[in-house]
Amino acid sequence: MARYTRAEARDWARENLVGVVNCTIPSFTADLTAINEKAIRHDTRLAIEHGFMGTLGVSEVSIQLPEYLDFLRVIKDEAGDRLLLTHHASWNNLEQNIEAVKGAEEAGAELVLLSYPPNFYPESEQEIYDYTKAVCDATNLGVMLFPMYLWGFSPRIHPSDIPVRLIRRLLDDCPNIVAIKAEGGFPSIQSVIECHRHFGDEVVISMPIEGELIPLSQIMPLQFSATSDHEYYGPMIPRVFQLLREGKYDDAADIYWQLHPARKIKGGLAPALHGGAFINRQAWKFQGWLQGYNGGPLRMPTQRIHDAQMNALRKGLVDAGLEPSMDPFREFFIGRNPA
Repeated sequence: MARYTRAEARDWARENLVGVVNCTIPSFTADLTAINEKAIRHDTRLAIEHGFMGTLGVSEVSIQLPEYLDFLRVIKDEAGDRLLLTHHASWNNLEQNIEAVKGAEEAGAELVLLSYPPNFYPESEQEIYDYTKAVCDATNLGVMLFPMYLWGFSPRIHPSDIPVRLIRRLLDDCPNIVAIKAEGGFPSIQSVIECHRHFGDEVVISMPIEGELIPLSQIMPLQFSATSDHEYYGPMIPRVFQLLREGKYDDAADIYWQLHPARKIKGGLAPALHGGAFINRQAWKFQGWLQGYNGGPLRMPTQRIHDAQMNALRKGLVDAGLEPSMDPFREFFIGRNPA
């Protein structure tokens, strides 16, 4: 159960949503018939060791809802209160998302990342409002609103994906919206600046993209970076985040430039890895594996990752001086904790 009431959600968020949240992708047994509890616990412990204050239990893989809720329970059991467990509200339709968010609350999640289903095709701001409010009304948990190009709202609804006037309505009518993951109009930084200017005194503004978090944090207050594939850099993003919080901007800038070779390679691969407005979770799982996370097989349908991409991602970390795993790539597809 959450450590706050619905009425306390925004005050709780302001005090507690401080730090960096990574992503934990489900791991499965070798025959892909069940989740791999040992591997999930391994990834949870490593996220804590790397300094993350929370983790997103990723649902955008081939997994059934009961399995997903068990996956969340394993993370919560292993982490206790050492990680903020975030539910990934990314299911097939509104009804399933309402069922999922209620199950996630029971499983120990304390924050919700709100996504929109691929088959959701709103033709007005009101339809986005109605969907968002229905999910928020179904839970006592704090919800993180997520303006983002992936939903396909731009330019049909607005170039910013979810415009300021609609966010204003939602904040007024949904008191458990506690944060905004501000990626509207990606890759523009206008969304995070606009959200901070309009809503920063009411809710927490998250900048999940480390290449923008580090420079922006030197000129505007950002207390939260959630959720993203920060595990690609091992413990480096929690480390640089703390430097930013302490005002040690020169030290943070040194890390920014240290990571730049890996950042450039990862960014350059994005069109090939993430085609079709879909995040390649196989690639994200590989990125984590390079830093000691489990890796392991994913069920079909899943996007693929090939030698050229794996070599490039590993070389980026080598060039950044981060000493990634040099194990043979075949080991990624088995996982560090096979079951």
